[in-house]
Amino acid sequence: MILTDFNHVLTKNFSTRNRYICNMNLTFYKYQGTGNDFVMIDNRTKIFPKEKTDIITHICDRHFGIGADGIILIENDDFFDFKMMYFNPDGSETFCGNGGRCAVAFAKQLKIIQNTTKFLAVDGEHFASIQNNIVSLKMVDVDQIKVNENSVFAFTGTQHHVEMVADLENFPVFEKGRKIRYQYEHPGSNVNFVQQINDTTFRVRTYEKGVEDETLACGTGVTAVAIAMHKTKKTLSNSIILPVEGGILEVSFEEENGCYKNVFLKGSAKFVFQGNITV
Repeated sequence: MILTDFNHVLTKNFSTRNRYICNMNLTFYKYQGTGNDFVMIDNRTKIFPKEKTDIITHICDRHFGIGADGIILIENDDFFDFKMMYFNPDGSETFCGNGGRCAVAFAKQLKIIQNTTKFLAVDGEHFASIQNNIVSLKMVDVDQIKVNENSVFAFTGTQHHVEMVADLENFPVFEKGRKIRYQYEHPGSNVNFVQQINDTTFRVRTYEKGVEDETLACGTGVTAVAIAMHKTKKTLSNSIILPVEGGILEVSFEEENGCYKNVFLKGSAKFVFQGNITV
């Protein structure tokens, strides 16, 4: 009797966990940009059921799916080389800087582009160039910057909280980041903790909403950090080096009357592997 009840519960839980299964076979590509990893899908034929957030969550699951910080769809567009759609593991749509750089590398692999491109994302138009796995991506102009007593808030394609700390190596990024993330109104904010290395170098660790964990890198996050450090005069340079857990990124910009323009995020974007999954 006990065994029968256990099997009933096990079957019920297994069925709930696998409610996404609809026997659709998808080809996917795995990319990473300084440790930010993404599942890339060529969705030009509109086959991916992007309205089904449970499928997105399953694919991103590192134990039961492929495992990723997010899913990126490449689609056709009437006016741009392609359209990029980015989804967090919880199914929410936003823009991702490192994801954008990987999307450019993926579009080149698909032979949609060569070495330069203009593409569309949820936050608008982006220009990018790629050479030897290094992608330089133009970000949105940044004029939404709020300097608080101990932090800076900036919108760099998505929301970011920037806060300096003394010992970043041993800082409780997950605990502190999760707490700060929910102090902001919906949809909340990503949280970046920063330690200054020298006049032009700032180390960064980021807690990302939607992922709900620390990630190895965040492109929109280091962009917010670079601008915040310049805004608060921690640096006078307009080209900032940003070591993250997964490598090194670079952000450059021009500042005019408090608005940051020609903002570029630069770093590696690499193909990892290709496979198939049934969802």
